Amino acid sequence: MYGRELADVYEEIYRSRGKDWGQEAADVARVITERNPGADSLLDVACGTGAHLGVFGQKFGVAEGLEIAEPMRRIAEQRLPGTTVHAGDMRDFRLGRTYAAVSCMFCAIGYLETVADMRSAIRSMAHHLEPGGVLVVEPWWFPENFIEGYVAGDLARAEHRTIARISHTTRKGRATRMEVRFTVGDATGIQQFTEIDVLTLFTKEEYLSAFADAGCSVEFLEGGPTGRGLFVGVRTSDR
Repeated sequence: MYGRELADVYEEIYRSRGKDWGQEAADVARVITERNPGADSLLDVACGTGAHLGVFGQKFGVAEGLEIAEPMRRIAEQRLPGTTVHAGDMRDFRLGRTYAAVSCMFCAIGYLETVADMRSAIRSMAHHLEPGGVLVVEPWWFPENFIEGYVAGDLARAEHRTIARISHTTRKGRATRMEVRFTVGDATGIQQFTEIDVLTLFTKEEYLSAFADAGCSVEFLEGGPTGRGLFVGVRTSDR
């Protein structure tokens, strides 16, 4: 997952699907400042290629990232020289400081395998919040919203290459298995690779419980950047 081949085409293919990281970051910043008007720092967990971080930096002054996949982290560091992008696992990271806000976007939390893993991640993120700090998490689908056998296809054309993406998703117990095949054509020829994404179908109640047990009040906002909603917590206690 998230190796060099995917990192290279990641933003291009999702932009072809209409994804706008800048607008998403601005929208999330608004959600944060509505709840914490003085917010002046943010940590973006599973920040990927850093596509949200530039706008977060403009909105909060200090914006740092955390990313486990080295190819994605390298792109983020190249995009934003001088911005700190930590190497780390969302389940158990410790950075030695707190932030006014922590975000975890684009369903990254769904890649965790168990409820215990998800709860550990929420606890770790909440641990890095100042009192009154805001935690925003974009979930993967809830079990009742998943469509068995879902197929998606996308085509991205740029000046020097064309990228095709087709995916097929099935359910395996509490998880979804998404097989994604990419075809990339440029002046050197045509290359193909396959990614297998396994994401867990945590329930809304499991997320709400994780926030509460991590010392955060929590609300669920419908819609969000990808239609899966947003969990928004405010740290009220140390746990």
